[in-house]
Amino acid sequence: MRGAATPAILLVVAGLACQEIGASLAVLLFPEVGPLGMVMLRLVFSALLLLAIARPALRGHSGADWRGVVWFGLVLALMNGLFYLALERLPLGITVTIEVLGPLVLSIVASRRASSWLWALLALAGVVALAGGGWDRLDPIGVLFALGAAGSWAFYILASARVGAAFPKLDGLALAMTVGALIALPFGIADAGTALLRLELVALGAAVAVLSSAIPYAFELVALRRLPAAVFAILMSLAPATAALAGFVLLGQHLTALELMGIALVILASIGAVRSSARAAREAATPVA
Repeated sequence: MRGAATPAILLVVAGLACQEIGASLAVLLFPEVGPLGMVMLRLVFSALLLLAIARPALRGHSGADWRGVVWFGLVLALMNGLFYLALERLPLGITVTIEVLGPLVLSIVASRRASSWLWALLALAGVVALAGGGWDRLDPIGVLFALGAAGSWAFYILASARVGAAFPKLDGLALAMTVGALIALPFGIADAGTALLRLELVALGAAVAVLSSAIPYAFELVALRRLPAAVFAILMSLAPATAALAGFVLLGQHLTALELMGIALVILASIGAVRSSARAAREAATPVA
């Protein structure tokens, strides 16, 4: 089990690194194509790449399977759109930290244990610290977008697990990404405008797609088949730390000591909530003598 899990863990970590590098590159392109234009480029090129790799079969699936794909695609478009709209207004590390509250709440709800309130309070302390002692330092609209992305991420976890179980290999992801790209297309064209005629910007958009969507989502989908959900969620809890590091190194975004403490508290709360949820699941599965 340990030998099988190690490559999957490395896949998740590599996916996180690629995702934050891609997000940093996307921020640099915002002045040219806008956040929604960037979302469109990311999803369109991700869909084309995944379709070419997976070549998904369109037959042999139930109506429920296809509804799952459409739902997954809608969640992908919404999550990416809200994330980039937040990223336009907030630092990368803070945006990802707020976004990770979605999976955190999902873990707390799934746990149904009294100790979950401890992790909820720890996360709340982290959010307060994240604001550096005053939320007026943060763009309120950006915070709302980030909170929307947080809720979307929780639905992403549920939708990806469902589609991953119904479709082999990367088929479900490729089809869902195509749905997401079609949803994002009109918004992206309106936001980017004539910038889409510049080949260098389109090429950079393709690079963002590979780094931010195609590689991470493919790695995560494969890892979800090899790792317990709790282990996967704990690894994903490290996203705020990788985002803060990428924002500092690639974008020159400096965070205060309180903001770094807030990120650390949210990560600890996420790990604690996931472990509590996994423990509750094991206890529920154990028959009572």
